[in-house]
Amino acid sequence: MHLRSLVDGPNLARLRGDIYGGLTAAVVALPLALAFGVASGAGPIAGMYGAICVGFFAALFGGTPSQVSGPTGPMTVVMAAILAQYTAMFPNEPGHAAALAFTVVMAGGALQIAFGALHFGKFIELVPLPVISGFMSGIGVIIILLQLPPLLGGTTQAGPMASALAVPAAWASRNPAALGLGICALAIVYLMPRAWSRWLPSPLVALLVGTLAAVWLVPDAGVPVLGDIPSGLPALHLPVVEFALLSKMFVSALTLAALGSIDSLLTSLVADSVTRTYHDSDRELLGQGIGNIVAGLFGGLPGAGATMRTVVNVKAGGRTPVSGALHSLVLLTIVLGAGGMASHIPHAVLAGILIKVGTDIIDWDFLRGVRRTPGTVVFIMSVVLLLTVFVDLIKAVAVGMAMAGLVFMKRMSDLQLKSINVYHEVDEGSPLQGDERRILRESAGQILLIHFGSPMSFGAAKGMTRQLSMFTDYRVLVLDLSDMPEIDFTATRSLFDVVRSAGEAGRSIVLCGGRPAVMRALDTQGIRQQVELSPGGSIEANRIHALRHAETLLSGTT
Repeated sequence: MHLRSLVDGPNLARLRGDIYGGLTAAVVALPLALAFGVASGAGPIAGMYGAICVGFFAALFGGTPSQVSGPTGPMTVVMAAILAQYTAMFPNEPGHAAALAFTVVMAGGALQIAFGALHFGKFIELVPLPVISGFMSGIGVIIILLQLPPLLGGTTQAGPMASALAVPAAWASRNPAALGLGICALAIVYLMPRAWSRWLPSPLVALLVGTLAAVWLVPDAGVPVLGDIPSGLPALHLPVVEFALLSKMFVSALTLAALGSIDSLLTSLVADSVTRTYHDSDRELLGQGIGNIVAGLFGGLPGAGATMRTVVNVKAGGRTPVSGALHSLVLLTIVLGAGGMASHIPHAVLAGILIKVGTDIIDWDFLRGVRRTPGTVVFIMSVVLLLTVFVDLIKAVAVGMAMAGLVFMKRMSDLQLKSINVYHEVDEGSPLQGDERRILRESAGQILLIHFGSPMSFGAAKGMTRQLSMFTDYRVLVLDLSDMPEIDFTATRSLFDVVRSAGEAGRSIVLCGGRPAVMRALDTQGIRQQVELSPGGSIEANRIHALRHAETLLSGTT
């Protein structure tokens, strides 16, 4: 290939877009990485290392070319809980507690790789919208609650409830200068015109303005700042395992892996919609897993696909993994040379930036349309939100999925029951025509024809048995399975009970139209045998043959 072809035309334009996209994403990521590091309790440098490691390796090995990865609000909330858990267990060994937490990060990355290898990526589509909405809104509320004391000049608390309860005391002992800087940061991130943000992101402006104001205007006001931040390359954190805590470590790792996978793949869907491309879900999980393993090894926060940074990257022209990798290299350059300057950043300024992040995560579209939303959907969303804030993240998702699954099964079972058509006597609305209509009319109610118009599952099994038990005055039972593509075990057992009851009552049973998969399921449960044991019982190819056979049974011929 000629050198000219590499630097001319589309290739050069794409490279220019990737460079600008990567630089712009790095500018957006810098204040967020520092803020997330502080919010997690691991320190601002942990946020930077997480952005560098996850961002670089997820771009290199992931399946969404334009995606930019790094610490996110949901992942930071989980990491903060994990770090607080192990710090409480080992209060006199903070280094050991941190090592356990970063081991969990590595284990979470390994689980993400396993998810990709097992092709779990496609299951993101099975998470219902109210569960995602409630969970993300709950995360937004947690982030906001955690930042209220720092905004007033106080200290960050371990959990959202502790943070909310600490607000009155923080207000009573508030630092006016810190509160002023926090309000200034809030005003910038909320009120700065979007047109300006295209050139200089509002979080970076808030960071610069707030820090310069703290240094020049209120240098002696006692505003809490980040303090000394390590520079240079990070130390290696080898995995540490406490066998007595193995089950808890696994649950924490599974929480990180599941949340990181959902977070990343949702962002991948956003990237697809903006770039009109299609990502590789399983490869994306592989890349995120590798990135989180490396982040854990170097003491960085766990990360995922970051929606805001990804959208910024795409709008700036980033379309390939070059932009995501470049964003990480820019952050690495900053870490290697700008640690001293970052030490003057006030906590209140970062709190203001994170409150904006929290409000952005809340699903306002869902909340605005709540009056037009079915009550069950609103209830599921509300339960997941409350459980996320007040109980536990993974339990919130599990309960939400269980509730959504039950609601779905109820709807499906209702539809399946409606698809069961029972013909006992012919009326004007009957769809039967020709010989079928004649045979059923002349039987004078002695033939009970049951047509199954959809798959049958366990959700409809009990209702099917109850519905069919209402008919007792007939001599021949005709079961038409021609429109039943599938039947599960529970529904098969219910159908067995119906057939056996009819046979024990001395009624004839004729079965027709069974597809191969359905017939195999019926044979496994002995239904064919029950049909053939009934007086004149038969298996027919279709409904008209079954009704004609039933007619011969009623006439006394064989």
